[in-house]
Amino acid sequence: MIHSSGRPIFRVAGIALFLVVGIADSAVFAKEDMALLCDGNIAPARFAAEEIRRELKATDASCSLSPLTELSSTTAAVRIVLVSTAEDSRRVTDALGLAPMKSAAPQSYALRRKSAGQRTTYVVLGADAVGAMYGGLDIAEAIRLGRLTDLRDEDHSPFIERRGIKFNIPLDARTPSYSDAGDSAQQNIPEMWSMEFWREFLDEMARQRFNVLTLWNLHPFPSMVKAPEYPDVALDDVMRTTARFDSTYSLSGHDMVRKETLANLATLKKMPMGEKIRFWREVMRYAHDRGIEVYLFTWNIFTWGAEGKYGITSSQTNPTTIDYFRKSVRETVLAYPLLAGIGVTAGENMQDRKDEFSKEKWLWKTYGEGIRDAKKLQPGRSIRLIHRFHQTSFQEITADWKDYPCTLDLSFKYAVAHMYSTPAPPFARQPLAELPPHLRLWMTVRNDDIYSFRWGDPEFARAFVRNLPGPEKLAGYYMGPDGYTWGREFLSTEPETPRQLVLQKQWYSFMLWGRLSYNPALPDALFERTLAVRFPEVPAAKLFQASSRASKIIPLVTRSYWNDIDLKWFPEACLSHPTFKGFHTVKHFMEGHPMPDSGILSIKAYRDCLLAGQPMKGTTPPEVAAELQGHARTTLQLVAEMDTVKNKELRLTLGDLTAMAHLGNYYAEKILGATDLALFDADGKAEQKQSAVKHLETAAAHWKQYAAAATAQYRPQFLTRIGRVDLNALAEKVREDVEIADHWKPKPK
Repeated sequence: MIHSSGRPIFRVAGIALFLVVGIADSAVFAKEDMALLCDGNIAPARFAAEEIRRELKATDASCSLSPLTELSSTTAAVRIVLVSTAEDSRRVTDALGLAPMKSAAPQSYALRRKSAGQRTTYVVLGADAVGAMYGGLDIAEAIRLGRLTDLRDEDHSPFIERRGIKFNIPLDARTPSYSDAGDSAQQNIPEMWSMEFWREFLDEMARQRFNVLTLWNLHPFPSMVKAPEYPDVALDDVMRTTARFDSTYSLSGHDMVRKETLANLATLKKMPMGEKIRFWREVMRYAHDRGIEVYLFTWNIFTWGAEGKYGITSSQTNPTTIDYFRKSVRETVLAYPLLAGIGVTAGENMQDRKDEFSKEKWLWKTYGEGIRDAKKLQPGRSIRLIHRFHQTSFQEITADWKDYPCTLDLSFKYAVAHMYSTPAPPFARQPLAELPPHLRLWMTVRNDDIYSFRWGDPEFARAFVRNLPGPEKLAGYYMGPDGYTWGREFLSTEPETPRQLVLQKQWYSFMLWGRLSYNPALPDALFERTLAVRFPEVPAAKLFQASSRASKIIPLVTRSYWNDIDLKWFPEACLSHPTFKGFHTVKHFMEGHPMPDSGILSIKAYRDCLLAGQPMKGTTPPEVAAELQGHARTTLQLVAEMDTVKNKELRLTLGDLTAMAHLGNYYAEKILGATDLALFDADGKAEQKQSAVKHLETAAAHWKQYAAAATAQYRPQFLTRIGRVDLNALAEKVREDVEIADHWKPKPK
């Protein structure tokens, strides 16, 4: 499309933006008399208005803030109007002669423009306050990215209704989450009790259109509520342990609190229980003001913080424990009126009994009855119950939860632990086919693939979102890691003060997932333009392509060499937990399997077809390696063309892309080496062994480049589910692959 000035423009979320940086319309706005009108008493709309004013201020423009009632009397040449209710929408559209919005669905909004004489009015019509906020954020983005030069009438509704973050929350050493025996959790315990942290976090969520926050903890109640029947369980203050963590901790949370944990406690913050409850109420209120629902998830049966008090144990048959949980659930619902729901797990510490203490009967007696108790005291209260479809069955859930008085949903691990594998994971097909018609699924989208690097591939994210099931079966999704805490970044060798939020450091990734989940039709041009404005010292097209190509590497590696759960595979380090395989050697790759339905042949399947002269029915390992090398080569070429930059964030972003490219080259050579070694194992030809050794030597050289690039920006860390991650130290393990190949003896024929 061509603007009347002759300059090309593109449309984003109904807003036409110039593709080139010229004299910004915001500079024109700075000379204009401007007004911003909204109902300032409605918090989401007020947040959007603040974002608009901030973006105008960044361009030396400004505007007055007025109530909607002054629309007819405001004489400003440029007016921006945010409307948050259906009644106000009717008044504004009638007053200005605008087309009404097409959808009244929650979170929907319409963008309208009215030009009359020398006055232009930009209008956001929200189906509700959240819709008005999202439309206002579109206006703020348009100001930031270019100019509000050409606004056409458009209507928007969410593609996915609920778009969430999965956050394993390290509340306290005495009430840990699932993966607290690691550096990221320990570094972030103080942040969980900082309102400044949550304001930043929730603001970032809203900007990227996330509207669900799920907080996961093994047993949060002692740190969040006080049941009158069990008052001594409630824990005052916030504590962290100085005991050293290691790889001997249970991978199912069974010994997350040890004697040495409790013997080495250090108080981080003096905070009585009453203050804690007020704190979490404030967090939930702030979330509500950003259009975000908060859910509390638990694993079961864990009693950390309560164990031994009043006879409470983790025994499934203990009636005191059942009563304690029931009362704690009741108090949680009563204490937090803005808590949207509770999620439960039929594990990791439950027995598979078939009597009155079966998993589902226990969960009903505790969580189900606890919520019903709360509803007796607050009849109008609604609490969504999300039952994880994990270590249980549809039949058991539907039988024992038939009397649940509110919305009951299920959840499923959509890509097991690896969202960065394929945009169309196959694992949910059977559960979706068998899903009872009155139930819907939440997809747990686990990211235990990429903790450190700035990922950004809109093609992958868009396809992933579009492949999720439709609203008749999908209640929503939440994404996040189990083995890492998305709190404040702590690995940087050049940390910010205060430390950056992970959501801020990896802003581009969160933008892609959140924005495309609301509207997968957003074009790549939006993201490229965003990069252009944020990093003007490099060509945006090059940065966009470099990010996209580098970000294809880890998904391709993971789907070609599949290990389902996080403790089995951490691709940033080619590692698994020491009790599984530890470092994944060339032998492991030679014997490995691709992700189901990936269309990729395993190394052994490829070898057998090759030696038998049979056709290849899928992508071969050499083709995977070639694709990895192509992504790496393009990334490194593009980064080299942007190498001399002054902006710190841009320099670190290019460093991440460089590291991922070297990692891609490492895995490519390792796959080729494993393939040659498999051939040598079958036919004993010396040239195959020599080729394997050469490829693995080259892989070792690429690993050194990878480690150098990554450790220039990140320090080593300890991960609960993997162990110590030190890329330089792992170079010795990488080198051992060469020795494995050099000493390999083929199978006797």
